[in-house]
Amino acid sequence: MPPSVPAQLFDHPPYWAECFGVAPFLPTTRAEMEALGWDQCDVIIVSGDAYVDHPSFGMAVIGRVLEAQGFRVGIIAQPDWRDPNALKVLGPPALYYGVAAGNMDSLINHYTADRKRRNDDAYSPDGEAGKRPDRAVIVYTQLCRAAYQDVPVVIGSIEASLRRIAHYDYWSDSVRRSVLVDSSADLLLYGNAERAIVELTHRLASGQAITEITDIRGTAFVKKQLPEHINRVDETQIPEDRSEPVASGALIARTGVSEMNPSTTEVLVSSAARQRQPKNMALAFDADCLILPSFEAVRSDELLYAHASRILHRETNPWNARSLAQQHGNVWVWLNPPPIPLTTPEIDRVFELPYQRVPHPRYGDAKIPAYDMIRFSVNIMRGCFGGCSFCSITEHEGRIIQSRSEASILAEIEQIRDKTPGFTGVVSDLGGPTANMWRLACKDPKIESNCRRPSCVYPGICKNLDTDQTPLISLYRKARAIPGIKKVLIASGLRYDLAVETPEYVEELVKHHVGGYLKIAPEHTESGPLSKMMKPGIGTYDAFKTLFDRFSAEANKEQYLIPYFIAGHPGTSDEDMMNLALWLKANGFRADQVQSFYPSPMATATAMYHTKSDPLHRVGRRAIPVNVVKSPEQRRLHKAFLRYHDPVNWPMLRQALRRMGRADLIGNTKSHLVPRTQFAGPRGMGQPFKTQHNGLPKMPRKPRRRK
Repeated sequence: MPPSVPAQLFDHPPYWAECFGVAPFLPTTRAEMEALGWDQCDVIIVSGDAYVDHPSFGMAVIGRVLEAQGFRVGIIAQPDWRDPNALKVLGPPALYYGVAAGNMDSLINHYTADRKRRNDDAYSPDGEAGKRPDRAVIVYTQLCRAAYQDVPVVIGSIEASLRRIAHYDYWSDSVRRSVLVDSSADLLLYGNAERAIVELTHRLASGQAITEITDIRGTAFVKKQLPEHINRVDETQIPEDRSEPVASGALIARTGVSEMNPSTTEVLVSSAARQRQPKNMALAFDADCLILPSFEAVRSDELLYAHASRILHRETNPWNARSLAQQHGNVWVWLNPPPIPLTTPEIDRVFELPYQRVPHPRYGDAKIPAYDMIRFSVNIMRGCFGGCSFCSITEHEGRIIQSRSEASILAEIEQIRDKTPGFTGVVSDLGGPTANMWRLACKDPKIESNCRRPSCVYPGICKNLDTDQTPLISLYRKARAIPGIKKVLIASGLRYDLAVETPEYVEELVKHHVGGYLKIAPEHTESGPLSKMMKPGIGTYDAFKTLFDRFSAEANKEQYLIPYFIAGHPGTSDEDMMNLALWLKANGFRADQVQSFYPSPMATATAMYHTKSDPLHRVGRRAIPVNVVKSPEQRRLHKAFLRYHDPVNWPMLRQALRRMGRADLIGNTKSHLVPRTQFAGPRGMGQPFKTQHNGLPKMPRKPRRRK
C-alpha cells in the first residue's frame, strides 16, 4: 500500500453530495433529512451528548467538518440504548456509523471519585441524568451492529481515545481490554480526529474497504496477526528482567517495510501559531513497531502494566512516535502514531464552519448546562505541554499547541455578540485546556522533533520553550476593544509558572480580565505529591500571588486567588495532607468543595494508583514503591484535612493527629488545627464562619443597634 500522505484538511476534492448545500442543523430525524432532499446519510454520528451545534461540542465539529467535505451527516443524540430500533431512526448510513460517548467519558460523567452515582448530567437537557449508558462506546457500537450488521462502525471521543490499549478501569478495579476488542468496532480514532476522519471518509467513499485502511495516523485497529515485514522492537519485559541486557527500543527483527506503517511520509507541517517545521520534512512514521506487554501480561503483573504505560507516554510526540502493538488473546491491537497537528489555517476553518451556536430546536426551552457554561466563551487553542500526571489532555489532544489566529478569534467574539441569544457584552472565557499556552512552542523544530519529555515545564521550564506571552496581551486588548464588548474574562485553567515569566501578562490579566476571583491549581504544597503530579513547587504559587496582589492593588480592585488542591493523589502521605491543611489555615482558605484524585483511564497517575510504582522513571522490581491512597477511610481522611474547618471532620482529624503524634495541633487557639471539643474556644475556632461557594470566609455581620 502506498504511504498515507496527510493532505491539508480542506484540500480534498468534495464528495458529490455537496450539491445539497449546508444544513441549518445536521438532521436528527427522517423528516429533517427529507426537508434537505436527502434519501440517505453518508455518515451517522451516535453520541451520548445532546446535540448542540457549537464548536465546543465534538459531534458538531466532526459533523460540520465532514459536511464541508461534501458528505451528508446525520446525528443520533442520546439514543435509548434499551431499544434495539433506536439506531434505525435515520436508516442505514451509506459509509459508516461514528460512535462517541460525548465530550466526557461516560463513567466519569456518571460517577464521583468515590464511585457514587451523580444525580445530574451537564450535557443533557435540563441536566437530566440517565440519558446515556455506562461504557457508552461499547453499548452504542453493539446497537449499531444490531441495527445494520454490515455497516462499518468507527469509534472515537475521549472515552475511546483513553481506552485504546489495555487499561486500568477504576470503576471495576480491574485491567480491561482495549475498547476496540470489547466493542468489536472496525476502527478507533484517537485524539482530535478531524484529519483522520476526513481521510478515512474519502477513502471509504472511493470504494476502499475499511479493513484495508491501516495507514492513517491517529487510528487503531485489530489484526489477527502482525505483518511479517516490520521492525519489531521488543518491549514486552521490564529491562532488568531480561536474561541479556537490552537497551530500551532494541531491534529484534528487521525485515522490510510494513504496509501498515510506511517508511516515510513527506508532508508540509507547521505549529498552529506559525510555520515552524521545514517544508518536505520526512516524518518519523517508519516501520518500527514497539511490541507492548500483552493484555494478559499487564493484567496479571502490575509492574508490566506500569512499564507499558511508560512506553505509551513516551510515544506521544507525532514527530518521532512509533507504532505500538499489544496482543489480546489471539488478536493484536495496532496503534498508528499520533495525528499531525492542525495548522493555524486549518484549525481556523474548523472553528469558522457554519455552526448555529445553539442547541438543536428539538430541545425547546430545556436548558443544557454545559452549553450555558460555554456559550459566551471562545476556544483559542488545543493541546497542553504541561504533562500533569493526573490529567489526560496530553494523551488525547497531544502536547503540541494548536493555536487559532488572532483574526479568527476576534471574528468569533463578534459572532457571539451578534448571534448568541442572551449575550450582555461579557465574554466568559478566552481559553482552552490552558488559558495561557496560546502560540507557545519549542524554539527549535529539530529539538522538538526528537524530544520525548512528557512535560515542557517540569521539573522546570525547558530552556527551549518560547514563553513569551506578549502576543496574548495583544489579543486580550483587541478583544476588549471590540464595540459592544464590555468585559472579557479568563476562566480556563492558568499555568501560573508560565505567567510569571511575563509579568506584563499577569498585569494585563489581573487589571482587566479577572471577575473578582481567579482560579488556579497548585494542587498541593508538599514535594512528595507534587513530584508525582509533575507540578511546580508552592514557591511558584507564592511568586504569582505576589504579582496578583500587587496588580490588584494598583487597579484598586479587591480580588482573590482561589487555589485548587487534590486529596489522595499517589505519593501523598497523611503528613502531607496535614501540612497542606496547616498551610490552608495559615493562609485563610476554607474550601467549600474539595477534589479527590480520580483515576481516569490511561493517565500516568492512574498507573501509579494501580501499580504502586512510578512510570515517570524507569520501572523496575527493585524500585521504591509509591504510596497510594486506596482505602475509603484514608480517602475520607485526606478530604477531611482539606476541610479542616468543618466540625463534621473534627473527630476524625483528632483521632488521626493523635495517631500521627501531632496532638499538639489539637486545641482551642488560632494556632491549632482543630479544637479539643466540638464547640469550644474562640469564635472562628469552635464555630467557623460560613463559607461562600468560592471558598473564602464570609465574615459575620455586626449586630444592628436598636433605635
